[in-house]
Amino acid sequence: MNTKNIFLIVIFFLLVGRANAQFEGAKIDTWLSENTAEMGGRSILLVWQNGHIVYSHAVNDMNRRQKFIDKIMARRQGKTADLDDFTPTSKIPVASCSKWFSAALVMTFVDEGKLKLSDTVGMYLPVLSRHGKGNITLSECLSHLTAIKAPDLKESLKDMKQVSSMNEAIDQIAAMPMEGKPGKVFRYSNVGLQIAGAILEKISGKSFETLFAERIAQPLQMKNTDFGKGKVALPAGGAYSTPEDYLDFLVMILNKGVFNNKRILSEMSIAQMQVNRCTPDVKIGYAPAEAGTFGYGYGEWVMDEKTVTSPGLFGSFPWVNNDKKYAAFMMTYYIKNSGRHERYVELKSLVDEASTR
Repeated sequence: MNTKNIFLIVIFFLLVGRANAQFEGAKIDTWLSENTAEMGGRSILLVWQNGHIVYSHAVNDMNRRQKFIDKIMARRQGKTADLDDFTPTSKIPVASCSKWFSAALVMTFVDEGKLKLSDTVGMYLPVLSRHGKGNITLSECLSHLTAIKAPDLKESLKDMKQVSSMNEAIDQIAAMPMEGKPGKVFRYSNVGLQIAGAILEKISGKSFETLFAERIAQPLQMKNTDFGKGKVALPAGGAYSTPEDYLDFLVMILNKGVFNNKRILSEMSIAQMQVNRCTPDVKIGYAPAEAGTFGYGYGEWVMDEKTVTSPGLFGSFPWVNNDKKYAAFMMTYYIKNSGRHERYVELKSLVDEASTR
């Protein structure tokens, strides 16, 4: 047998081995069973790798107390609680998971040359200049480096839900105090992305909701994802989505901006989004406990050199591992955040272990 034939046989068996490789999810099944009680009583995890979903598993076992809490949470939002079992098409508010969507939307304008990351917000929103905030850059808005001392996330979200126009939302932000120099203070909040959203509306003449639908949701076939269709979109926390929809978005991120052979974002924009901008000279004004020591890029936390994520207030956890080449989304719905950071790290480790290349 000549060398060429031996080489072809080796390649054949490597390809067959890869095709037949299985995602070993038994440990993840166990983990979900053991942890879901602490995550609101319902969870579902989808993992995508090598062109298809390799893992899909849900645990639905809510107790009476959890159902009661969900009813209270829904009532505060003026809605009726959905206590149905989680499935890949379950649609719930994903809170700060929204930030990843919104940053990606902004980057579509950067790709088209309609915005620059170095643009200052005063170029588009003069009211911010009148309040000493006009020198904040678009980059700083996407990375929570505006140095605006915003109220805590829950209070800020409540206030924003009361406004009747995007201009009113920006007026509120303009009146907030500063706590340092833009670019030098990290405060995880809603304000930066709200400013970015207002700029998009200003330069396009369209609503944020419409822009998101046209540029992100429709191209990614996210048929059940939107920003609530309220009077004013909340780019930092107002999205509703499903596990299968969110996973499509993550697949685009994993594939460096491409989905179903169509380019949504440039490879450069994907790379820019994943650069950790919490450098040693940046003061941490506020970061949620569940983030631990993660860094932050544009609309997403940097878990490590190869992994990015954007968890939400209600515990949903999306992430992309660029090393193992997979995307994953765990949907949950609960408020108590103690132990979240450890759970995120532990779950990611288990999925890393189960993943093939």
